[in-house]
Amino acid sequence: MKRLLEAELIYGRLLEISEPHLIARYNKALQGFGLRPTGLSSFRIDMTGFSPDIADELGDRDYLDPNRVNRRFIIMTPAQEELPVVHTSFSNTAALMHEFFAANARAINAVTIKDALYGEIEDSVSTVNDIDDLLSINEVHFRVLSAEDMLGKAAELRSLVDQLKTVPTAWADDAMLNRMVELAKVTGDIRENALVPDQLVFRHDAFWANHFGGVYVFLDEKTTTVICDPSVPGFRRSRPWQVGYISLSDHQRIYEFLASTNRLQLPQASWVESSGLYQHRADMILRGLVNQADPTADLDTVDAIWLQTWMHRNSALVSSDGGYPFLQAMIRTVSASGTIKMQEVAPENRFLLVRAAPEHPDQWLTNRLIAQLNPSDFVSRFVFDKQGFYAAYEHYSEKFREYVVATLTGTYLRDKVAFRKRLYGLKEDSNA
Repeated sequence: MKRLLEAELIYGRLLEISEPHLIARYNKALQGFGLRPTGLSSFRIDMTGFSPDIADELGDRDYLDPNRVNRRFIIMTPAQEELPVVHTSFSNTAALMHEFFAANARAINAVTIKDALYGEIEDSVSTVNDIDDLLSINEVHFRVLSAEDMLGKAAELRSLVDQLKTVPTAWADDAMLNRMVELAKVTGDIRENALVPDQLVFRHDAFWANHFGGVYVFLDEKTTTVICDPSVPGFRRSRPWQVGYISLSDHQRIYEFLASTNRLQLPQASWVESSGLYQHRADMILRGLVNQADPTADLDTVDAIWLQTWMHRNSALVSSDGGYPFLQAMIRTVSASGTIKMQEVAPENRFLLVRAAPEHPDQWLTNRLIAQLNPSDFVSRFVFDKQGFYAAYEHYSEKFREYVVATLTGTYLRDKVAFRKRLYGLKEDSNA
């Protein structure tokens, strides 16, 4: 993973915490969770406050994600909203955090001047033992505390102010007045500063969970659809009257579900040709085959002529895989007719030809599923399914790792927004 770290392809764009008073606040939050404080003089955090440095120090990657449910968070600054989420068990953690930041911006801005917010994103289950536990999560509640007890002091001051207004003899209580002055020195004027978050309950929409090897949960108006491996506990048994189950290996049914619910953008020349997606996937397949045939091949130095010569010499391998010639044929078909008759395409090839409907609210989740079904496209895997990408990266040869890092830094990282818009039709989004 050293190469990924150096290229900021893992744990990139994190915020460094090095000022002693901020470290002290973070430590109080850790102690609030029952964890030992850090001895580090600086560390990096993501949007949720997770630090890979502290995770290494504690020897626990899930120190903010116990049981991989009811995710913990530590907010040191409003600037965390612009950071990625680099460690999570649910694909919608970032979206929920964005909602929390947006709904409570005034309180977060006010409190973090002198304090840090921390707590848990609580839902209806404490552990996940089967699919039914995942299906039970309909909404989440942010339970919020503060490291220096700013919230508690604000609540106490509010109570004393109310008492001062309603109890005629309260003005004669010197102890109470002195306490109010003491609290106000910490909280400021609570009539002007909104120190208590306004919204703490948020809907838990469609998501991917990393439990049992990965479970997709899609929500429609009257039905829920679960896509995962059939060996997952509760598959086809949890709430069968309202939940449809699809095996992750059943490309036909997955395609029919996504297409029938308008989650897919089907082939049309208007987007296929301008996006370059088919040629991109074809190139990914071809270069993966080169690495398969020779793991020591230096893909950074090859050009179109070299690849053409290699294909002639390895025509049997290219033909047996089938992905490259299929996509080349589909590029010609779209150019000639403007579309592709998907019913004539084998189910296992259909996901090479589609992308998530850019306007659908589940666009990122759908693209994640498509990326998982096209493992040769490591770029799409990195964009939408980082857990899957990192797992696959572990098995790449050293030369292919070099090529992968060079490709991602030379394309996607140069301009993420423009890259996502061109290849996938996506506008800027809170999942980015």
